[in-house]
Amino acid sequence: MIVLSTKKLSKKQIALLDKKKFALVHANFIKIKTLKFSLTQINDNFIFTSKNAIKSLLKKTHIDSLKSKECFCVGEKTKIYLEKNGFKVVDFATDASTLAEIIVEKHSNKKFTFFSGTIRKDILPKKLIENDVAFNEIKVYKTVLQPKNMVLEINAILFFSPSAVESYLQKNKIENQTTCFCIGNTTAKTLENISKNIIIASKPSVENVIEEVIKYYNY
Repeated sequence: MIVLSTKKLSKKQIALLDKKKFALVHANFIKIKTLKFSLTQINDNFIFTSKNAIKSLLKKTHIDSLKSKECFCVGEKTKIYLEKNGFKVVDFATDASTLAEIIVEKHSNKKFTFFSGTIRKDILPKKLIENDVAFNEIKVYKTVLQPKNMVLEINAILFFSPSAVESYLQKNKIENQTTCFCIGNTTAKTLENISKNIIIASKPSVENVIEEVIKYYNY
């Protein structure tokens, strides 16, 4: 059973897959580059939809002065990462659409700064604009595609972002017998016209994607 992860896994994550039952191939199909950006115009509330944006922000000097801001984010691990670095998280959701709904319903009177990457879906900003929620956007990182040609017959592919799907498809096709395991709904949506075999993790984490693989193949 050959499993391809489009992101390099840690030793702990690799250990979740039984080596006698799975052959793992893992490589980074994308890489993240921090952009130059200014923090002269920021609001009292921050929005993060990925850890990459937080990592880029943390590279700035005098970051401690920003930790009084209230944060809203996508993903439990993103929430934990923010709190670990001294930020206060007011609300979080499993995906961008749900987070946008929470902000519209409970916090529409606040002003936000959305820290994003150069490649991102319009779901969250579109919802905020439609509901007259005040926000500005600062792009803090760039996603660079790193496509690789796979010569093996892959049984399962693990995708952790829409960009990884795009990168994979530049040099490969997804065969009918291949099952795609996605970290969340946004990533899965990228595949909806390409594959019918899509499994979405119950929680948006690498470990949960791997758990779905194990569960699917009854190992």
